[in-house]
Amino acid sequence: MSFKKPASIKDFLIHLGVLIGGSALIIVIVFYIWLPVTTNHGETITVPNVQGMTVSELGDFLEKRNLRFEVTADSSYSPDHPPLAVLRQVPKPNTKVKENRKIYVTLNAESPPKVRMPKVEDLSLKSARMVLKSYDLKLGEVKFIPDLFFGVVHEARMNGRIVLEGERIEKGSIIDLVAGDGYGNTIFQSPNLIGLDQEEAEVAIIGSGLKIGKINTTSKSQAGFSVIDSLGNDALDYRDIAPGTVQQQYPRPELRVRIGDPIDIWIYKPDTVSTTTTILDNQ
Repeated sequence: MSFKKPASIKDFLIHLGVLIGGSALIIVIVFYIWLPVTTNHGETITVPNVQGMTVSELGDFLEKRNLRFEVTADSSYSPDHPPLAVLRQVPKPNTKVKENRKIYVTLNAESPPKVRMPKVEDLSLKSARMVLKSYDLKLGEVKFIPDLFFGVVHEARMNGRIVLEGERIEKGSIIDLVAGDGYGNTIFQSPNLIGLDQEEAEVAIIGSGLKIGKINTTSKSQAGFSVIDSLGNDALDYRDIAPGTVQQQYPRPELRVRIGDPIDIWIYKPDTVSTTTTILDNQ
């Protein structure tokens, strides 16, 4: 192919301009018209949040948004989501991607995986709670039984039955614990404090493994002492008491108490203002 030699500088410049213009036009068409049309250049889609959706809902949902999905080989389990629900997704929500991009999802297992029941007996409630959490088990109700050691776990239960250490149970199972109440099972009659002075009464309360409750005052000078009447029945014999002594107590001597229970007492003080209505109040 032969090229005609330009007759002048003017012809050469014209030919050069045509060549440059044609090249520029080709570049504009290729990079700004043809490539954007064929590759959707500049057009992106915001990735929706599909976490929590079930796999049966996922296909139509993403197809309407010009996206696809693929389930990863990994699986996990969460008791807070239904089976085959999306737990994780890649790319993450609100990421900008091109049309027809594939979203990789990790699904919740159809059935909970099983773990071996850990040892919680003889642990404190705090330690047992941490152990259950580390095994993806949930703490249910805590029932207290008589025991001198407060919060020490005696046994674990699930659905009302005892769960043995090493037994295979589902993750997310609710475990109830039975623990000591710190009082023990020593139940006895409340000590008789009627007629004792305040110091003697407090010593008797503490010595019995009980707690000193409220210290009240009263102007009543008589107290009821337990006696056996002529028929062999329990009765109260009201007698005068000295100032500064116990006129009344709660629980009363005949009632049963447990170690650690509080005992309230009323101390007779003659100068205490009485609120009892008398005959003079009605005149």
